[in-house]
Amino acid sequence: MKIFPALASFFLTSYMACAATATQTFPTSAGEVKITPLVHASTLIQAGGKTIYIDPAKPAKLDGTPKADLILITDIHPDHMDPASIAEISKAGTEIMAPPAVVATVTSAKPIANGESKSWQGWTIEAVPAYNITRGPAPGKLYHDKGRGNGYVLTYGGKRFYFSGDTEGVPEMRALKNIDVAFVCMNLPYTMPPEEAADAVKAFHPKIVIPYHSPRFRPGGF
Repeated sequence: MKIFPALASFFLTSYMACAATATQTFPTSAGEVKITPLVHASTLIQAGGKTIYIDPAKPAKLDGTPKADLILITDIHPDHMDPASIAEISKAGTEIMAPPAVVATVTSAKPIANGESKSWQGWTIEAVPAYNITRGPAPGKLYHDKGRGNGYVLTYGGKRFYFSGDTEGVPEMRALKNIDVAFVCMNLPYTMPPEEAADAVKAFHPKIVIPYHSPRFRPGGF
């Protein structure tokens, strides 16, 4: 996977297609964290013998992938919340965490609301608000209402990984601290263009930025 350093390089390269077919490994004090792109928001994370998925959803190909110990879901839309994909990667003991709006459909999930933090198997999971400020399908309506969806900051072995979910460059994103790796969405008309994403990134200074949720990043990559 090609990694984009933060700030200037992110802005200059954010339109480039990413041939991200390989797993990227990040060292931490607790051991390696391996992150594998699937498609769009669907992401596979492996560390400490545990497997985490974020937003497993079609068209991600899940045949042959490891079963989930934990599934995190960001929002109610089918490119993030896909009950069939959740069932496909679940096993006895799989835990699911999701915003309360998702729990209404995925009833086996445990709710984690904006601003909440939970501990799981050596990870700290923080739910960050993900929402639109200006963009919506019609005047007075937004694609993603404040309070409904989550981004997540996942901390493991002293390293902090941010997954934005569907959001614009909201104040809660811009106020993040000490982020080592940031996965930042870019897909119009629903979230934000690269220029807006770059401006938000400049506010919270992650060490590494990886664009995702972009139509220019096809199956097999972000």
